[in-house]
Amino acid sequence: MDKSQLLSDYKKQEDKMCLAQILDKIEFAKTRNRTEYTDFLDRYQVSLVENFLRKINGKNFKLYGGYEEAERKIAIFYPENYDEEMLEKNYKKILKIVRVKLPEKLKGKYSHRNYLGGIVKLGLKREKVGDIIVYDEGADIITLEEFSSILEKEISSLTRFEGSIITKEEIGELNKREIKIEQVKIIVPSLRLDNFVSDLAKTSRSKAVQIINQERVFINRTK
Repeated sequence: MDKSQLLSDYKKQEDKMCLAQILDKIEFAKTRNRTEYTDFLDRYQVSLVENFLRKINGKNFKLYGGYEEAERKIAIFYPENYDEEMLEKNYKKILKIVRVKLPEKLKGKYSHRNYLGGIVKLGLKREKVGDIIVYDEGADIITLEEFSSILEKEISSLTRFEGSIITKEEIGELNKREIKIEQVKIIVPSLRLDNFVSDLAKTSRSKAVQIINQERVFINRTK
C-alpha cells in the first residue's frame, strides 16, 4: 500500500493527516488481527473518510457514534473473520456514556452549549468526545472508554454541575434523541454562500463570512 500515492490527491495537510491515520488503522487491524479505531471525527471528517474508503475499496470498517444518526463518529476497523455480533460486542468495549443528572433546580435550563462549554473550559480533548445528547433532566455524553473515567471526574469538578449526579454508563443505555428537521425557505439576491449563511443564521454578511472562514458551514456534509 503506497500511502503517499493514495494521499496525493489531497491538498489540505489536516486531510492528509486524518487519512494517513486511517491507512495506519487499516494496516494495524490486518497485521495485528484485532479491532482498531480512531478518535471521534466531525461531520466533515466522516464525509472525507467515507469517500476515501470508497475510493480505495476499503472493507471491514464501520463508522459509528453510539447510535446510527450520530454526527460525530469513530472509524472502527476489524479483522476479516469478525461477524456483526462480534463487532457489536466491541462497541460496548470502545464507547461509554458519561451521564449528567442535574439537580431539580437546574432541570430544563441547560443546553448543548453548557455541556460542550464545560468540556472546553476543562481543556479536555474534543476528539475524545462524541455527541452530547441533551434532555431536561441532564445529558448523555458519548466518549471513548479509555477517556470516560477522566471525563467523569473532571466534569464533576465544574461549578455549573454542582449538585449533579455524574455516572458512567454502558453505551447501550444511551438516551437517544429525536432528530428534528426544520425546513426553511429563503430568498437570496445571488447564489453566494455568504448570502445563504446570512439568512439561515439570521446574521450579517460580514459575520456570515467569518462563520464560513471558520469552516463551520457544511453543504451535504462537506465544508
